[in-house]
Amino acid sequence: MSTPKIEISGLRKQFGELVVLRDINLTVEPGAVIALIGPSGSGKSTLLRCMNLLVLPEGGKVRIGEHAFSFGDGSKLPNVKEQARFRSNTGMVFQHFNLFPHMTVIQNVMEGPVSVKNMPKAQAEALARKLLDKVGLADKVDVFPNKLSGGQKQRVAIARALAMEPEVMLFDEATSALDPELVGEVLNVIRALAAEGMTMILVTHEIGFAREVADRVVFMRDGVIVEEGPAREVIGEPKQEATRAFLSHFHNRS
Repeated sequence: MSTPKIEISGLRKQFGELVVLRDINLTVEPGAVIALIGPSGSGKSTLLRCMNLLVLPEGGKVRIGEHAFSFGDGSKLPNVKEQARFRSNTGMVFQHFNLFPHMTVIQNVMEGPVSVKNMPKAQAEALARKLLDKVGLADKVDVFPNKLSGGQKQRVAIARALAMEPEVMLFDEATSALDPELVGEVLNVIRALAAEGMTMILVTHEIGFAREVADRVVFMRDGVIVEEGPAREVIGEPKQEATRAFLSHFHNRS
């Protein structure tokens, strides 16, 4: 058995009195694609943010690749430099694109490698051009973000995350802010990354896409993992009543 790429154990997070994550345990093998599904407020996005240290948990452990942190009683919190190093290894794509409006597409993609990894500009530019070609935007390198469609902006955001050469990619509802006709172009990029063997966790409401592309589906509700298993099994024949109730909304729609 290979060593898991991601291990989360006993993860807890609360905001004031509100407990958002309760004892989350999750293991992800190298090259696996995990789809996180569940109703709004179930803790899916908070889990991703804890994994990327954008939010620091109250307890538990997170390991991605060789980098591991413990949280809670007696644990030493990672300093700013450790957090930045950890984050550069964990690419994250958000619902909203967060591109720098004053930079062209290629400058947006180059920024991380140059400023965080001290990559020479010529090397960063070559990498950025390669990645923009990969996401189908080779003809947009000198364009500013305000001239792009939502789908194009999200593909730039994916290229920007990949430019840090991360071990894993986290997608937090990467298509939910897009017009329906633009969703497919972003899902195609994610599909291609899955085919290349990138380890990924996707928070998504695209249930058909999750069944097709994910190896496993994790259903969350009220800050706990209710059910997890092979994607086709969980989506096609869920064992838990809560999972069945959630998925019935999508089956009824289709």
